[in-house]
Amino acid sequence: MKLYFFPGACSLSPHIVLREAGVNFESEQVDLATKKTKSGADYMKINPKGKVPFFQLDNGQGLTEGPAIVQYIADQKPGAGLAPANGTLERYHLQEWLNYITSELHQTFSPLFRPNTPEEFKKITKETLAQKFAYLDNHFAKNQYLMGDRFTVADAYCFTIVNWVNFVSIDLAPYKNLSAYQKRVASRPKVQEALKAEGLVK
Repeated sequence: MKLYFFPGACSLSPHIVLREAGVNFESEQVDLATKKTKSGADYMKINPKGKVPFFQLDNGQGLTEGPAIVQYIADQKPGAGLAPANGTLERYHLQEWLNYITSELHQTFSPLFRPNTPEEFKKITKETLAQKFAYLDNHFAKNQYLMGDRFTVADAYCFTIVNWVNFVSIDLAPYKNLSAYQKRVASRPKVQEALKAEGLVK
């Protein structure tokens, strides 16, 4: 299995999950500007969407979209406890969180990374994110992780996206519970492994 990634992008989420699950995998960095992999391959031929992550299975098939990839990985290693069993209400709560992160956090951040986004719209975007952070902060006042006291694939995704505040000059200090959550996830040994492998920490 092989993960195509860009350091710190949403592909960090499946990278964390692969390590948390104890899966043997290869990885290759992608230059999203040139659409070339580190080995020089044309990434558009690998993944016509041109985005990361792309997860190539041993049988040659591939998966795109982080929430789908992390659930697939979790289901390959159920003993790791990274996702509730399929068909349970808890699994749908996990999917509820994954969808929330995708639509309310991930997509909201996107304009802040575009150089042509007007400053006024960036201000509105940050105000919108503040509302989302307040919601999460309230949740983490009573919960260690998104699903209670157990780390799941949703936490890998949430941590990855919220971590983007470090690239767009947003201060998490007003959100003490969310800040504590970020530190809690970052302190996990496998998360540290992923961060170091992508060159995000020393």
